Amino acid sequence: MRKYKILSECEMKKHSEYIEKVRTMNLNSGVDKYAYIQTFGCQQNVADSERIAGMCEAMGYTVCDTPDVADIIVVNTCAIREHAEKRALSIIGQFKHLKAKKPSLIIAVCGCMVAQEHRRNDIKFRYPYVDFIFGASSLFRLPQLIVERVQKQKRLYCPEEKEYLVAEGMPVRRESNFKAWVSVMYGCNNFCTYCIVPYVRGRERSRRPEDIISEVGELVFAGYKDITLLGQNVNSYGKDAIGDDGETYDFADLLSDIDKIEGDYYIRFMTSHPKDASKKLIDVMASSKHIAHQFHLPMQSGSDEVLKKMNRRYDTERYMGIVEYMREKMPDVTISSDIIVGFPGETEEDFQGTLDMLSRVRFDMTYSFIYSPRNGTPAAKMEDQIDDKIKSERFDRLLELQNRIAYEKNQPLFGTVQKVLCDGRSKNNENVFSGRTEGNKIVLFEGNDSDTGKFLNIKITRADTFALYGEKLN
Repeated sequence: MRKYKILSECEMKKHSEYIEKVRTMNLNSGVDKYAYIQTFGCQQNVADSERIAGMCEAMGYTVCDTPDVADIIVVNTCAIREHAEKRALSIIGQFKHLKAKKPSLIIAVCGCMVAQEHRRNDIKFRYPYVDFIFGASSLFRLPQLIVERVQKQKRLYCPEEKEYLVAEGMPVRRESNFKAWVSVMYGCNNFCTYCIVPYVRGRERSRRPEDIISEVGELVFAGYKDITLLGQNVNSYGKDAIGDDGETYDFADLLSDIDKIEGDYYIRFMTSHPKDASKKLIDVMASSKHIAHQFHLPMQSGSDEVLKKMNRRYDTERYMGIVEYMREKMPDVTISSDIIVGFPGETEEDFQGTLDMLSRVRFDMTYSFIYSPRNGTPAAKMEDQIDDKIKSERFDRLLELQNRIAYEKNQPLFGTVQKVLCDGRSKNNENVFSGRTEGNKIVLFEGNDSDTGKFLNIKITRADTFALYGEKLN
């Protein structure tokens, strides 16, 4: 029997009791109560905020889109880059005047940033109007913290959990009624030398497959069309839950079982680590009915020496072998990647290796970043930090090459008919509608509000670097 790190029934019962206590307090107040949630960071943070919103609704708050009317503000923070932390702290600073106007306002800060001691101290001493903080592993404690803050009338600093566990059965308020995030595991065991995640989200722990399959099944039944499975290293799912008899159930097994759910929908997943991208996983994708032929496979660098310094545990040939096998099994697969430019000690030869890998792999899209040190990671203490001017110059060269490749990759789609899930009006131009193909490519077209959340057939009439343009056929 496989063993999963699940919060006990007793703890979840206490969680429900605290929700009811807050709900009763809000009802007895005789006035409507509002909650505002500000989210920074990755898709996992978005998924976490959907659970925070779900708890708030269960506690009797109405989730609102402005902090000005809120009775509770929750800032869900990110620690992946210093810029994200500074933005979060700036926003938190702007709430000071709201607290002055309404002393009963509860301000809470949670997420990855506050798992770092220096940031906890920042908030404790520089932001005295923040009522309590809690880490990403303690989301389920929100109702308890509200009760204790009201009853004890003192600021609270919820410590990180002694044992990182998974809380099942938490209420969820989803931002969309046709696209959904489903966390399949939490934490990370990789300790890449540039990354703060293992230090702020803890060790890997997988959800039980039956809980995941049930959640996805409910979403499909409710009409969701695009469901993304989330994990810091999603394809290492199940490695922490090997049975006493050696029984295993890995990410490929999970995908295979989810794919059996009947309906018209796509399953996506992110983020993958190349060291865990198995042929079994690719074979399951290739033979599936619902798993999108799209793979986000962070490469980070095209230099074996830099990859070793990053503690990535694969080399460029191993990476290239995965790409070749994917394209053999799924000729229509789109592949995206993450690239870091200017990692400590990166030479011009190392960077040229990255450009060479871009030319060999020919990614459909990349998410490229200039390396910035993160306090608490080994890379931040490495010698040979790269000058900002050199990093910027290399970054520009990388973008120039990748943009050319992306344009060339999109050209064969001209004149084809693509199945597109309509996301609604474009954020950049309300007169056109935006959607995504199975390969997650953006498509812009003329449509109607009634198209939102539906699959459409779009004939591609123009293919550019960052988007496709087309005409709706149905």
